[in-house]
Order: sequence, then structure tokens, then C-alpha cells
Amino acid sequence: MINVVELFSGIGSQAKAFERLSIKRHFDFRILNTCEWDVHAIVAYDYIHNTASIDKKVKKMSRAELLYKLSSLSLSNDGKRPMKEKTLNAYSTEVLTRIYSSIIKTKNLISVKDVKGTDIPNDVTIMTYSFPCQDLSNVGSFHGYNQGIDRNANTRSGLLWEVERILVEREKEGLNLPKFLLLENVTALEAKRHKTNFEEWKSKLENLGYVNKINRLYAPDFGTPQHRRRLLMLSVFVGKDDKKKKIVEEYFKNHDLNKIDYIKSLNIKEEHISDYLRLDYDNPILLSEALLSQPKCTVSRKIIWENNSQILQKDGTLKTKVQTITTKQDRHPNSGNLYFDPNNGKSKYRFLTPRECFLFMGFDEKDFEILIINNFESRKNSLFFSRDRLYKLAGNSIVVNMLEEIFNQAIDLLDLIYQEE
Repeated sequence: MINVVELFSGIGSQAKAFERLSIKRHFDFRILNTCEWDVHAIVAYDYIHNTASIDKKVKKMSRAELLYKLSSLSLSNDGKRPMKEKTLNAYSTEVLTRIYSSIIKTKNLISVKDVKGTDIPNDVTIMTYSFPCQDLSNVGSFHGYNQGIDRNANTRSGLLWEVERILVEREKEGLNLPKFLLLENVTALEAKRHKTNFEEWKSKLENLGYVNKINRLYAPDFGTPQHRRRLLMLSVFVGKDDKKKKIVEEYFKNHDLNKIDYIKSLNIKEEHISDYLRLDYDNPILLSEALLSQPKCTVSRKIIWENNSQILQKDGTLKTKVQTITTKQDRHPNSGNLYFDPNNGKSKYRFLTPRECFLFMGFDEKDFEILIINNFESRKNSLFFSRDRLYKLAGNSIVVNMLEEIFNQAIDLLDLIYQEE
């Protein structure tokens, strides 16, 4: 049994990767806890990995009971700032019910700042931590977020140090540390601006007994036609056991995901961009989604077409890859645009649709559709999973295919160094 805790869980790319890998390698896994404060991601995770049903006990709760429970939690309506009390009170009883039900069903610890070391179960196989990248990424810097992960800087990316606190608290209590840790973030984590902090983090993990392996991965190498590069560091707990340490180091030497020759030996199926784009406009649902992703014809929107990747041109020419999926598409830079002219007076192009963004991040079509089919109003004439919310949920997730290969290595190492326990 592989026991998983997902910090900064989002919509559960990690759980999706384990779901697929468990079928291929015939093992069982369970998510012991999630940890996410964005209410939209919380409900989306529940729908995708469980069902859209409401917990029976929560269904019986009154509005006053729901408000009492939820007001004590560090929730967010936008993933950036704590939710204001008036925002919570403005939600209908149905919305409150769905949010609290999803928290219960996903065993959500909510804000990483509130998680104590003792809150983490004692039998964790792997704990993942994909902390916010806004203060590290080039796109974030373009939009004014460039404060990095300095200690006590109070940045969203600086939540990394909360993970340190949790691990140290467990060590002081004499509790087990997770056998594996997985960090995911932008490759800028190794840039000069952030290098000192990152080196400090790696040293801390080594002092706790972990062996770290940094992987700088490129999504197309793992079958996904998206220009997305990410840093994934797998940390393996060996304590003070030199024999285990040697086994881990030897494994990483022979299974290096930074080397293209090794990646090619894995025979990963390469997907074509046409497998991800939804261009059948005879399908009324796909047409409707395309129309919602078509901007008005303005000077600023013409510039977006001219200055960004033209995935599909008028003559049918198709790029081989899209740009990195980000949290917004109606802006510069974005993930690319497609020629689209339904002769309605708007721009003759569209952005990627939320459905396509989910697919490019490695989720299945059914994962997206369960959100759409079970969507509901957060306020009058305002859907809980709006178009822009869906873009954000996709852009903040992780390419599932990358995670599969990293977790595949963790399973190998689990067999190698813990087989006698």
C-alpha cells in the first residue's frame, strides 16, 4: 500500500499519476491527506478523484453550522489571499455544503501554515509539495512577483519553509518522516536569485537523512506536446544508513531522467498535438467552448494574436507544441492561439479552451466533464467553475505524465531499500 500526503494539492495531479501508475504496476495506493486552501481547487479535487456526491453528515448540517465550521478554517476564494468573512457569508447554503463536504471527503488539512508535524500520519510513503511558483517564475516576474523564497519574506513561494517546519516538528517528536518527498516547481528555483535558498533547503533535507535527486524535465520528452519545463526533486529517506544511501545513489546514476538517452529507453508514447485540440465545431459543446474562448476584436487582442504562438493558422498549418499552460489565456503572454472565424464580428482566433488546457496537463476528458456536468452557481448568474477559474485550476496543476515517471522511480526504490522491512 502506497500512502500519500499531498501538500499544495490543487486538483490532484499527483493522485492522477498514482491512479494510472497503480494500474500499470499493480499496487494499491491511498491519499491519506490533501492540503489546499483554494475552495475551487478543493471541490474540483473531490469531484475528479471521488464523486460529486455530498457527504451524508454534511448534508444534514444547517447553514449556521456550516458557517461556524468553515469560518474557523484558513480558506481562500482566489488562492492568493485569505477569504473574507463577508465572502463566505455571501455564499448560498448549497455552496457552503459542497465546500465543506469536499473538505471532509478529501481529508483536507487546508492551509499548510496551520498543519502541525503531528497532523501528518506516521506511515507516509510519499509526501508531495508543489508550493506556489509566482515569486519564482518568469511569468510571475513579468507580472510583478519577484520576491523569491527568502525566509520571513511572507511570499506565497516562501511557503516552502512551512514544509521544513512540519518535518522538523516530526523529527523532534520522534515520529517517522515520509519515506519520499517530491518537490515540484519552476526551474528558476536554481537561478542565481534563488540558489542560496535552494541550497539551504537541500542541505536541510540531507541533514534530516534524505538523498536528493534533482530532475529538470521537459514535458514533450514524456509525451505531452507542451513547452513546459519543471524542476522535480525526489528526496529518499535513508537516515544514517550508508548502505541504503549507496543503493539510492547508484539507482539514480543508472536511471537519470535528465539524460535524453535514458528517457528514450523508456519508450514513452509521443502524443500529437491534434490529440489534445478540440476542433470539431460540429459538436455543439465544443463549439460553445470555442466561442467562449474567442476574444472581442480590439487593438490589444490583435497584438495578442501577433505576439504569441499561432498554434493553428488560417491555412491549417499546425504547430507541434503549445506554450506552457498558464493560469490565464486572455493576456500576453499566453499558451498560444488558434485561427477561428465563425463570422460573428469578433476576433478571428481563439485561445485554448479550458478543456484543452486540462488535457495538456495530463487529465482525462472525463475529469474535466465531471466539473462541467456538476457545475453550480456560486452566486446568481455566476458559476462556481467559471471559464477563468477552470483556466486557473489547469495552469496551477502539474503535467501528470512527468509525475508518473518520478513516482515510478519511487516505487522502484521502495522495493530496493525497504524490501526487508
